Amino acid sequence: MRGHRFSKFVPAEQGANSKFDQLFNIFQQLLLMTSGDVSEAMAWLSELDRQYKLTNDSYGVGDFFDDLKKKGYITEEKGDEGKLIMTPKSEKSIRKSALDEIFGKLKRSKSGGNHHTPHMGSGDELSSDIRQFQFGDTLDQISMTESIKNAQVNHGIGDFMLMENDLEVVEREQKTTTATVVMIDISHSMILYGEDRITPAKKVALALAELIRTKYPKDSLDIIVFGNDAWQIQIKDLPYLEVGPYHTNTVAGLELAMDILRRKKTRNKQIFMITDGKPTCLKEGIKYYKNSFGLDRKIISKTLTLAAQCRRLDIPVTTFMIATDPYLKQFVQNFTQVNNGRAYYSNLQGLGGFVLEDFQRNRRKNVK
Repeated sequence: MRGHRFSKFVPAEQGANSKFDQLFNIFQQLLLMTSGDVSEAMAWLSELDRQYKLTNDSYGVGDFFDDLKKKGYITEEKGDEGKLIMTPKSEKSIRKSALDEIFGKLKRSKSGGNHHTPHMGSGDELSSDIRQFQFGDTLDQISMTESIKNAQVNHGIGDFMLMENDLEVVEREQKTTTATVVMIDISHSMILYGEDRITPAKKVALALAELIRTKYPKDSLDIIVFGNDAWQIQIKDLPYLEVGPYHTNTVAGLELAMDILRRKKTRNKQIFMITDGKPTCLKEGIKYYKNSFGLDRKIISKTLTLAAQCRRLDIPVTTFMIATDPYLKQFVQNFTQVNNGRAYYSNLQGLGGFVLEDFQRNRRKNVK
């Protein structure tokens, strides 16, 4: 009878240093730059491999492509053409990658996704503060140890008696939710002058979406893009977002953002606007009023009016300006002063850090 036959076991590469993971990190960046075009991203990856020798004799780009399909990151679209498309698994992986890259070492919270505040109220977690029982307090808040001790002190230990005045309860930490709208400029200037500004903007929005989904799942996040007009997109659409031949209708974006936030019941509301240029467009009826040659008084006046409306609604607007022109900075300063919001003049590398800092700061505001 033939026994077991053993051969040398060569384990596959695992972890962040495996060839697949190395190529996949690059591939995800390329997917964002190509607006989710899998075929174009693979072509770019092949070109990078030719120039920089990313693969070796044992693992090539073809092996990587096969692994992408086996692991469920890409698939063929149903139809005659059989176009390669990303799967939901790939979209989720891109969000997580953006979160890790931009927001660093943030970890998932065990608190269920609420924001801590300095106020006491009806939250999920008990604090260390104890107070007298009040009408409306729930039974699970009662501190039995303190209450029984009060009963013994007040009535003696002979005949046990527990009265309402003996009861003490443990305070709960109040938590709140935040409604956030991110406005992304998709005007043509976002890819002018040989600089890709739309990819970092998409990456920041993806990271913020993943942060809210994992750490603050009770918050809401809505994404708006604005060019000649403004419209809402889903988070899953972000990797596929492209710049168009548009002007910058900031007014339309703010109006849509305000409409969305008016429907939110939470007290904390905020708008993040990522742009690189000045407002250059208004819609009047069915016609567009455009002026790309400077700060048009008519357009600026309407934009500042909306900034004031946001302030009256207690909605701060944080502007992330990817430009350094002095006259544009002056416009943003005026806009920020009217809204009582914030403004950052960021390069593309520092954009994510600014967004995170302001998100963490704003979510503690306006709790009354």
